Amino acid sequence: MKIDLHTHILPERWPDWTTRSGYPGWVELSHSAPGCACMLRSCADGSRTPFRDVTANCWDPMMRLEDCARHGVTTQVLSTVPIMFSYWAKPHHALDLSRLLNDHIAGIIRDFPNHFSGLGTVPMQDPALAIQELERCVNDLALPGIQIGSHIERPGQPDWNLSDPAVFEVLKAAAALNACVFVHPWDMMGSANMPKYWLPWLVGMPAETCRAICSVIFGGVLDRLPNLRIGFAHGGGSFPGTLGRIEHGFQVRPDLVAVDSHLSPSHSLGRFYVDSLVHDAAALRHIIHLFGADRVALGSDYPFPLGEDRPGTLIESLADELGPGVAHRLLAGTAREFLGQSQAQSAPKTNAQKQTDS
Repeated sequence: MKIDLHTHILPERWPDWTTRSGYPGWVELSHSAPGCACMLRSCADGSRTPFRDVTANCWDPMMRLEDCARHGVTTQVLSTVPIMFSYWAKPHHALDLSRLLNDHIAGIIRDFPNHFSGLGTVPMQDPALAIQELERCVNDLALPGIQIGSHIERPGQPDWNLSDPAVFEVLKAAAALNACVFVHPWDMMGSANMPKYWLPWLVGMPAETCRAICSVIFGGVLDRLPNLRIGFAHGGGSFPGTLGRIEHGFQVRPDLVAVDSHLSPSHSLGRFYVDSLVHDAAALRHIIHLFGADRVALGSDYPFPLGEDRPGTLIESLADELGPGVAHRLLAGTAREFLGQSQAQSAPKTNAQKQTDS
């Protein structure tokens, strides 16, 4: 069994939100040929800026099922492409788009219940509306949770990190609903200063995820919401590689770091989930060592170039070394638990966790 926790999907078509809202910045899908399209973002001068070329596997469930059969994937967990979060927009317009995207995902799950699960999106720039849509996702659409960004851009106001009290209200509602929260980077820090060499994607994106993890640790979110199932994309980004520095900063400058929580980063390990998308065997061993196999779930970032071409290949390459129980946990068991589909028994603690406990 393979459950791919991290895949993205779009509707094949949706209304022109620039015309509907009366202002630019929205994404549209321009179909250039059968099975080929470009995501375009509208500009103030009426032009469109290309964002990403996509193919039919980004919207066609039948093509996705063919890929799943070829790669041995039992279930894909569907979520929108993060640029569609639209946190910059007026909240009621973002809510309308969220509802369209969530209805689309729920419809695919209804059509193929044995092959797909899904995570909704909510207008995080307005916590009340976000909670309203979260409740609809869980109670009406039967989605197990939501995907949110690594920080929240708001129209004409300062950004929120995940430690902000307004964001906490949404996370608290998710915990109360037994809904999971998957955090994905979107507007990468430093993008304006490092556009060359694809650095926003290669450097800024992992840093964004680290920023989000540190925010929930230092903001006391994990302390106050011990039952919240929260996970982070891309193996936790740069957090595993910089944990030593982060922990050291917590210890030597508590006046700057430990101002909202006394839970150290090292004692936070095992309290949140990450996916397996690290592209390197040594990196995968490292995150298993840090977080434990019961906190690492298969994630491929299908169908995009920075993803894993054949989901689960890296985990399977270490199967003999890890053992069948751990490999199964990584390929399916952790994702099932994160999604609330089972309350599987935790895998044995890693050496890093044992050392932390002592």
